[in-house]
Amino acid sequence: MKHIARKRFGQNFLHDDHVLNSITESIAPRVGDAMVEIGPGLGAMTEQLLRTLPQMHVVELDRDLVARLEKAYTREKLVIHAGDALKFDFSTIPVPVGQKLRVVGNLPYNISSPLLFHLTEFAPLVQDQHFMLQKEVVERMVAEPGSKVYGRLSVMLQWRYQMALLFVVPPEAFDPPPKVDSAIVRMIPIAEPLPCDAATLEAVVQKAFSQRRKVIRNCLAGMFTEEQIAAAGIKPTDRPEMVAMEAYVALANSLSARNSA
Repeated sequence: MKHIARKRFGQNFLHDDHVLNSITESIAPRVGDAMVEIGPGLGAMTEQLLRTLPQMHVVELDRDLVARLEKAYTREKLVIHAGDALKFDFSTIPVPVGQKLRVVGNLPYNISSPLLFHLTEFAPLVQDQHFMLQKEVVERMVAEPGSKVYGRLSVMLQWRYQMALLFVVPPEAFDPPPKVDSAIVRMIPIAEPLPCDAATLEAVVQKAFSQRRKVIRNCLAGMFTEEQIAAAGIKPTDRPEMVAMEAYVALANSLSARNSA
């Protein structure tokens, strides 16, 4: 019986063999990898990966799909975690000594940003992440200062990861086809990110980009003086999208220092 994609779960199932092969080549799975897939769906990517891996883990919310996967694979081959990836504790997945977790998935587009932020909590435990996302989201993730799409997502994720857009996937590679292009992104956690309190950085970045058309001095009024902004190496008359991630970290650290004084 054919599974009908559920809109509330943001389901679009990848079925194009050429795209599946390209993704698998990008991931380059190796025997012994500790691999977890988020949202395996009908198992197209899972099947590809299990041709190399003796075992892998998946996190799936849809109970009908969980039942399908349970019928298709033994527990020794596929460890299924039935539940919401937004609430899942990825540190519970066993990883061999000396290795780190590898995370892959065709992420539900309706929860992609919250899920990416949730995964930052586990970045120190992760070797790499390969995700299918809306092309527009990936472009925002990898955008450089000065770009029209550079924003909160760019700063917060670039603080924790090195990222690259690998290739674009057209709508017809999916069933049902989404209304937008998709893209594969590779995310490699930075071993030693710039020291900074995540919540403080988030607060600064969110305030800065809440009024993109204003200059940074006006965006951050009430949080920083013009002198404090300049002390972080930022032109007070620059717009938020002109400010590099490192400068936002400097601002957040100066705010933390003031709050703890």
